[in-house]
Amino acid sequence: MLGINWSDVVNILGTLTPYLVAIGVALAVAIVVAFAVNRRTVADTAVRKFTHAQTWIVAFVAIVVSVMMMAYGPLATILTNATAERRMLTDETVATANELGTEIEREAVTLLKNDDGSLPYAEGDRNVNVFGWASVNPVYGGTGSGSLSDTYPTVSLLDGLHNAGLATNDELSDLYTSYRADRPVVGMREQDWTLPEVPAADYPSDLIADAKNFSDNAVVVVSRTGGEHIDLPTDMTADGVAYTDNSDDYADYEQGQSILELSRSERDLLDLVTANFDNVTFIYNGANALQFDFLADYPGIDSVLWVPPAGQNGFTALGEVLTGETNPSGRTADTFVTDLKASPWWNNIGSFTYDNMDEYAVPDDDPYMPGQTPTFVHYVEGIYVGYRFYETAAEEGLIDYDEAVAYPFGHGLSYTTFSQTMGDVTYADGKITFDVTVTNTGDRAGKEVVEVYYNPPYTDGGIEKASVNLVAFDKTDLLEPGTSQTLTVTFDDDDMASYDDTDAKAYVLEAGDYGISIRSDAHTVIDEKTVTVADDIVWNTADDTHDGDLTVATNQFDQARGDVTYLSRAGHFANYDKATAAPADYAMGDASKALFVNNGNYDPTVYDDASDEMPATGAKNDVRLADLYGADWDDPRWDDLLDELTVDEMDNLIAMGGYGTQAVRSIGKIAMSDLDGPASLNNNFTVVGSIGFPSSSAFAATWNTDLAEEFGSVIADMAHDMDASGWYAPSMNIHRSPFAGRNFEYFSEDGLLSGAMASREIAGAKAKGVYAFMKHFALNDQETNRWAMLTTWATEQSIREIYLKPFEMSVKDGGAQAVMSSYNYIGPTYAAAYSPLQNTVLRDEWGFRGMVLSDYFAGFGYQNGDQMIRNGNDVMLSTIDGTNHIADRSATSVKAMREAVHNILYTTVNSYHYADGEPRIATPLWQTITWIVAGVAAALAIGLEILTIRRFAARRKASAAALD
Repeated sequence: MLGINWSDVVNILGTLTPYLVAIGVALAVAIVVAFAVNRRTVADTAVRKFTHAQTWIVAFVAIVVSVMMMAYGPLATILTNATAERRMLTDETVATANELGTEIEREAVTLLKNDDGSLPYAEGDRNVNVFGWASVNPVYGGTGSGSLSDTYPTVSLLDGLHNAGLATNDELSDLYTSYRADRPVVGMREQDWTLPEVPAADYPSDLIADAKNFSDNAVVVVSRTGGEHIDLPTDMTADGVAYTDNSDDYADYEQGQSILELSRSERDLLDLVTANFDNVTFIYNGANALQFDFLADYPGIDSVLWVPPAGQNGFTALGEVLTGETNPSGRTADTFVTDLKASPWWNNIGSFTYDNMDEYAVPDDDPYMPGQTPTFVHYVEGIYVGYRFYETAAEEGLIDYDEAVAYPFGHGLSYTTFSQTMGDVTYADGKITFDVTVTNTGDRAGKEVVEVYYNPPYTDGGIEKASVNLVAFDKTDLLEPGTSQTLTVTFDDDDMASYDDTDAKAYVLEAGDYGISIRSDAHTVIDEKTVTVADDIVWNTADDTHDGDLTVATNQFDQARGDVTYLSRAGHFANYDKATAAPADYAMGDASKALFVNNGNYDPTVYDDASDEMPATGAKNDVRLADLYGADWDDPRWDDLLDELTVDEMDNLIAMGGYGTQAVRSIGKIAMSDLDGPASLNNNFTVVGSIGFPSSSAFAATWNTDLAEEFGSVIADMAHDMDASGWYAPSMNIHRSPFAGRNFEYFSEDGLLSGAMASREIAGAKAKGVYAFMKHFALNDQETNRWAMLTTWATEQSIREIYLKPFEMSVKDGGAQAVMSSYNYIGPTYAAAYSPLQNTVLRDEWGFRGMVLSDYFAGFGYQNGDQMIRNGNDVMLSTIDGTNHIADRSATSVKAMREAVHNILYTTVNSYHYADGEPRIATPLWQTITWIVAGVAAALAIGLEILTIRRFAARRKASAAALD
């Protein structure tokens, strides 16, 4: 669950200021009158008391009216969400979710190393010493929107081992819990990066002796975690990095060391364990790829397991893997390297602030980013992201692969052995097809992954191309020893096309020989065959578009290139040093600066079209929203329905879209709830959460799209139980670097693997009437400066081939109905207000129909509802009033409102809530309460007024009698 954001509180108080001022004025006037009208100024007691009473009655009425206006104004959405019925999961859903969560982690646990068959433990060997503080406080998920709910019990790492029948050393566990019971906070608003680890010198000698007597099996657990709004530190000694050393005798990290390296305390622990135990397993628990530079120093480490964040039930799978009940079948979803500093992105992640953009600074009184000026990040590596760089750089002689890469992308071992036989490859009618027969040649049942890559022909200095590119994959069923399964691999030739953003400005499949290989990982070839493309194919006509695009894909992101040198394969990566160097110039170029827009210089009238005619509003056409369930987006009845809406109704629906969409009674639109969480559903208002699943990185590690679809289906079941319509997930940005704080929430460094998982999750939820918001659209691949006008510079080729790939697949293959846009700028334009992205690519090319929601709308200095709806962002993720409302009411703006509302209603009416006709519009509980309170207040005010008048009349009568 998300915690309280005090900047939000300040912002909310700002919206309430006029009402609070009115209440203050009413009280002040009453007090002034009370003091001013006294015995000296008004001798008549009856008049004096009557004046006092009337003043306080008026003040009371003014306060009640102000409170009502607050409730029905800026607080309405918050109150509706906060007073919603607390709907819990059914027992059946809980049971299904728990089992699926464990099954996902069973296929996600990845065996990286297993010398001499040290795992699994022998059948009679069930004792294990579990070392490392992280063993008692492992990583289950992430923070921020990725937080898990405490509504349901969580299986700890040690619980998971016990569930599998393993006995662990309690002395060790007690040592760690007594050292520190809680995990240091790495959250949105505070970060303590401390890695608690008992110094090796502090282990009592008798404890080690007891441990050796307990078992010769030793497991060392190391974990890392990230979170929303914060990237992992690349230098643990840098200013602002909060870390407490575990010893006064040494520093855990020296200058320049990152958190993805082992600390001194962790290395000392490995020294201690490998010196005393013969069978040592190293477990890395985390979503951010650890730097594996230490293994050569510890030959005593026999086996290595990668255990992605396991959710609330996944750690049972770890115990099963250690005992052999589960045969690991996970594969790496990122490349694990030996030196992160040698990666091409190293100098171009993190915080860079422009020095010539002061005129675009956010005002100093902004509650979120006072005085912030625009920032930037350069995607200098172009298409050479992750394994694409390492494989291509090795082929070109730039790197020594064996020195640079510890575990390749797609790597994973098993307790059994498999053979893969590649059948004849056919290439006809634009399709490549072949069979792969997988045989279990070992003595244990297991699953195997078939990975298919292509190596395109490359011309030095021509279109950039990686030498290894994942193009397809599949996973077998559980194969018993000696049995086989034949999988058919089919993909289109345009899946091997490159985007030429310089000459053709289109997708191009160049003539030549394409190596089609099956591999055990991105580096290790099992078999390879050749497909020959006779002539260049360019997808640049409406009759023959790339990958089924509705319109021709051509350059839309030229303004995002900027004045940046990008890595090129030309001349064996001759420009590597220049391209990958840290930025030397912190000034935005004049051409780009001229296009830069934020709220400081946005004027809607500049973008008005004088030829636009004001749409009809408030018509009486007798069309109900429910009538359009299942109707096409362009059904003519939509015009009749949209004509019925008033401008204020449209504005409210657009502006107040935080965690759900508003009711529109005039057309039968009910209020609908959208819930957060990439691995679960969390209602931040009712504080009800669902079962938390393993992280997205775990899904990618399974290489099993069936599990992803099952997950989407169970998410829908949980949404039904919790009365939610939408799911703020899946997140599908790219693991551009291992330091990105939300890598737990994103899938992989590879766009195709990410897209395959995300699209199946979306399809699973959609089949049960729940719409998923694919996010964050797009190029939101780091958390540093995420809110701070982060201008992202990248080539069109890398944008299309790498960063947009999972979104494109989610639309075309998953049937996505909703999108969450991102905070960053694409070049000089806010992504949520960039029409080439939200309209031209998403809708015109890919054929998306549905709504685009902003990321959290806090009124940041570049978030403006009017600019956003004119450029394809339909609804604001906001619960408070501000620049989310559409202030401009020109014909151009109202037309944009109408289009945005069309998209919102199209998505929402196709949820399960409308499957059986028009649902009843429930009156929110708070409204019932306020009307009761208002009624009581009105009766009280009337009663007091009658009483005051009667008393006044009685006093005047008594006064007159006294005079007689």
